[in-house]
Amino acid sequence: MANRKVLVTGAAGFIGAFLVKKLLEETDDTIVGLDNLNSYYDPGIKEARLRMLAEVDTDGRFAFVRGDLCDAALIERLFAENGFDVVVNLAAQAGVRYSIENPRAYLESNLVGFFNILEACRHHPVKHLVYASSSSVYGGNKKVPFSEEDRVDSPVSLYAATKKSNELMCAAYSKLYSIPATGLRFFTVYGPMGRPDMAYFGFTEKLRRGDTIKIFNMGDCRRDFTYVDDIVEGVRRVMGAAPEVKMGEDGLPLAAHRVYNIGNSHPENLLDFVDTLQRVLVEEGVLPRTPVKHFVAGISAGIIDDAPMLDLPYSEDSRAMVDLNCVMNELGEIIELQGTGEGRAFTAREQQELVELCAKGCRELIRKEKDILGEVL
Repeated sequence: MANRKVLVTGAAGFIGAFLVKKLLEETDDTIVGLDNLNSYYDPGIKEARLRMLAEVDTDGRFAFVRGDLCDAALIERLFAENGFDVVVNLAAQAGVRYSIENPRAYLESNLVGFFNILEACRHHPVKHLVYASSSSVYGGNKKVPFSEEDRVDSPVSLYAATKKSNELMCAAYSKLYSIPATGLRFFTVYGPMGRPDMAYFGFTEKLRRGDTIKIFNMGDCRRDFTYVDDIVEGVRRVMGAAPEVKMGEDGLPLAAHRVYNIGNSHPENLLDFVDTLQRVLVEEGVLPRTPVKHFVAGISAGIIDDAPMLDLPYSEDSRAMVDLNCVMNELGEIIELQGTGEGRAFTAREQQELVELCAKGCRELIRKEKDILGEVL
């Protein structure tokens, strides 16, 4: 369909912005973009996406409206004034973990906001309503790969429950008011200018700071990472393929409603993902070639026949009156120190003599480490 009037909600969001960009570049559509630019994550990222769209919109086919889905009067006005052919509802409160702490935000945006869209499509008929669902609706399903025919009645988060509710609400509106509609279950979307709360950004920041990345379930965790361009291409194709409104045997219209998965169909182990991420960050110079901050060495010293000795072999260690184990870094700082009076007590002065011996031994070991590993590091 040429010269369509299209509404994209969540137009400053990750998927929404790249969808608008693709429509501007590859179609003659006139597009209205709606977004409330909320502070769930840095609004500066959303503003940067809008600047990207302004650069692409060379012929003035994109109009941005800052507003909220929950504003029923605004939604009604937009539909009445524009007569949309296609509506793509991508606006939603995202984030599974955030839904645990802020449930009201999800009910308002994902349920009330979507209800306003459905009502507007009811009173101002559109040729196709496309909306974002989520792979999270599959909840705790053990069967893989996921299929649109699988049961999705056991959500494990409020976010998932709201997305399943969207599917049920839309199916009902589709049947009652003959609204052609398609729901798309997205799988772990990634790409440039993505949401900073997504794993690949969070993991990158932790790696840069030298923090620990927490991976649960003993690392047995897989994600179907899907590049944003593939998601957007799927949405674009679906937009032009509305379900046909058909009549049932009872003479009443059937629901012209479909649901599709859009994913990569190749789940990746999260440990492999972290390993790949770290390797690429090293190749791009974001991380040093080694996470080692300082060379480290450990050595032992002891007192045998009242004489301090370094690097004791077992035959000498076993008859040492005092035994001291020391781990140091190349700065001479002590990481671990353990001294034991095996045959007698020892003085602070004797301990200091043994520490100085260990420091000498650690320096020599670190020199050898650097000789061997220097080219690798």
